[in-house]
Amino acid sequence: MTVDGPRSTAPDVVDVVALGESMVTFLPSVPGRLADVPSFDRAIGGAESNVACVLAAAGHSVRWAGRVGADGFGDHLVEAIGAYGVDVSAVRRDPARPTGVYFRTAGDRATDAHEVAYYRAGSAASAMSVDTMDLDAVRSGRVLHLSGITPALSAGCLGLTRELTARRPGRPLVSFDVNHRPGLWRDTGDGRGPEVLLELARGADLVFVGDDEARDAWGLDGPEAVRAALPEPTVLVVKQGATGATAFHGDQVTSVPALHVDVVAAVGAGDAFAAGFLSATLRERPVRERLRHGHLWAAAALTVPGDLAAPPARDHADRLAALDDTAWGRLRLGPGWTQHGERPGDRAGEGADEEVRTP
Repeated sequence: MTVDGPRSTAPDVVDVVALGESMVTFLPSVPGRLADVPSFDRAIGGAESNVACVLAAAGHSVRWAGRVGADGFGDHLVEAIGAYGVDVSAVRRDPARPTGVYFRTAGDRATDAHEVAYYRAGSAASAMSVDTMDLDAVRSGRVLHLSGITPALSAGCLGLTRELTARRPGRPLVSFDVNHRPGLWRDTGDGRGPEVLLELARGADLVFVGDDEARDAWGLDGPEAVRAALPEPTVLVVKQGATGATAFHGDQVTSVPALHVDVVAAVGAGDAFAAGFLSATLRERPVRERLRHGHLWAAAALTVPGDLAAPPARDHADRLAALDDTAWGRLRLGPGWTQHGERPGDRAGEGADEEVRTP
């Protein structure tokens, strides 16, 4: 699959447009319950804007489309995301609704002790709709990246996502990360979340879904079962956690094992994986290398404390993505690896018992 099909006629076509809600995130200054944390550090969060920021940091032209309040938090989001090099001209300010915020505890989000407190109900982003967004700007990328979070925010957001995933001539390549968030669908009182996500995924050209999401949302077990339920996307990527990822592209199936990573914080990997895969797609790399770039960019996120991490330099990532299977399997990545200057590909011929490690 390439992205050289019909493109927007807008004069300011970019590589990627990412549409979705971004929120101000408050991260605890110390571990512990939210009730016990004395202060928080401010950051930004949002699946689609995360993808936009990482792609822009890698040198791609990227536009983020969304809505924020006409408030200080909205100012911060626009300025912080713009500082990554993202075009924020398609962001709309809402004078009547606030910017969404959330607070979370430190540590692994997968543990029972993890707490998240969202304050996004009635946010400016929930007012996104076909009528409130500039659809020409939204469609002005070679790729339009969406996620399953947006349609869960409101009926208007669902209508907008349906419009953007409708198959019609001239649309950009539509990338859709399922991002099943059961809590969001419960909050809206809509119990059809899994059904809606399946419908939207069927309208996309490129779909990302975790095997755990597919099992929880649709009762599907294994990549082949997911492909049977989603035959329409040109490319379907099933992420299998520590096992790896499998891509279905036409009649071909490509699997790439995950890397050995010294994890600092298990956050942000899914968005980084999508960004890495999209970056390699824009450069028309083979599907195996697209998967490897996804794993490498995810490893960059896993080896830093926050949600957003600078991606590896392109030449460094290309060298690693080109390793033979044996050398790829021996890689182990730790904190700081993206800044390291060694050439692990040059060591691929060393003894089979010696681990290739960077840094």
